[in-house]
Amino acid sequence: LGMVDTAFFAPSDKHHRLAESFAKDPEGAPLMRLTNPRIPPAMDGGGSGLVGTSQDYAVFLQMLLNGGVYDGQRLLSPHTIRLMTHDHIGTLHQHISQLGGRMLPEGMGFGLGFSVRLAQGMDVIPGDIGSYSWGGIAGTTFWVDPAQELFAILLTQAPNQRHRYYEMWRNVVYAALL
Repeated sequence: LGMVDTAFFAPSDKHHRLAESFAKDPEGAPLMRLTNPRIPPAMDGGGSGLVGTSQDYAVFLQMLLNGGVYDGQRLLSPHTIRLMTHDHIGTLHQHISQLGGRMLPEGMGFGLGFSVRLAQGMDVIPGDIGSYSWGGIAGTTFWVDPAQELFAILLTQAPNQRHRYYEMWRNVVYAALL
């Protein structure tokens, strides 16, 4: 995919390009502890810790939206894309967080790496059935909506505010669609 600016840490010649998280939470909440992208991790964490650019992220999401094809080259099979973007948890009991909330909202399932919308009208965040998304602890998130032929990326460094921004951002994007 040519994602030359995506890795599990930023080399020193790219440190000046890093977006910094809040030094102090503007709402007074304790800061979340984040990994330092300037330091190579002991091991690459398959589920966390990537740093990259909006351009690299867009290339990845365009490949997913294209069903595994980017720039005329097939990188993932249609079967793999279907496996990734369809629910695999079904009626399994969901983990309840320490704060008492469900890991996924009503009407959402989980594919191979993404939450997947299974039903309309059950979640406060808009989206079409079959759309899929995920976000990082620092606030970066994305979603792909094949029915609308769109993907969207939100790159923030606001860990404690991320959920509020996710909802506002999706509402603005869907409201702008004709």
